[in-house]
Amino acid sequence: MASLGVAIVRQYERGVVFRLGKVRNVREPGLRFMIPLVDRMRKVTMRTITMPIQSQQIITRDNVSIGVAAVAYFRRVDAVKSIVEIEDVQVAVGQIAQTTVRNVVGRSLLDQVLTDTESLNESIKDILERITRQWGVYVLLVELKDIELPPPMQRAMARQAEAEREKRAKIIAAEGEALSADRLAEAADVIADHPVALQLRNLQILGEIAVEKNSTIVFPAQFLDSVRAVSQFIEREAREAGLDHPLERGHDAESASRPTAAVR
Repeated sequence: MASLGVAIVRQYERGVVFRLGKVRNVREPGLRFMIPLVDRMRKVTMRTITMPIQSQQIITRDNVSIGVAAVAYFRRVDAVKSIVEIEDVQVAVGQIAQTTVRNVVGRSLLDQVLTDTESLNESIKDILERITRQWGVYVLLVELKDIELPPPMQRAMARQAEAEREKRAKIIAAEGEALSADRLAEAADVIADHPVALQLRNLQILGEIAVEKNSTIVFPAQFLDSVRAVSQFIEREAREAGLDHPLERGHDAESASRPTAAVR
């Protein structure tokens, strides 16, 4: 129908009319009439185009070979330039995008490629936008979607991550031990000021054990407290009886410090 001077331009298209080989105007969507055999129309889609960038082997700045694939989103904003300024704009955008990805990633370190992909994407987009602006094309987005690492590098990174986890675990355990030591020191100070607290703690532990297992438990009495009490008792008795020989008191104290208590 274009040869008869009638053309239908869809909503997402623009029609560039050439009259005798020269750009006449751009037709909007709808039913459009032209001069038969004189005018020719080229339709240009204005929709966003998704262009995959195939994976390619790239050597980073720290000499690591990786495979990088990406995807680019662009659309034509100037129908005339996209036809007049370049022969095939889609092929041109694909080629320049692939080259730009290789150049930007090749200038970066491996850690930057893996952790700072947002800045790399933005750098690639800015470069493409400066180049494609003269073709009437606007680049919306460029994303690195797949990064392939060589197997030795994957194993090395796995070992590094495992070592980092172990280091954090040891640091946390050491901090826990330090806090535990501080709390135990505080508890020892409290027990030193209040000796009865240790007896109460022992009774509490015995009660907990008795609840879990019904059995007979034999445990030694507080040896030091018993020795101290017996020594005080012997000294008091010695003073009352008038004994001054230290061996007699020592012999009595040693014989008095042997018994143990049994709790059922």
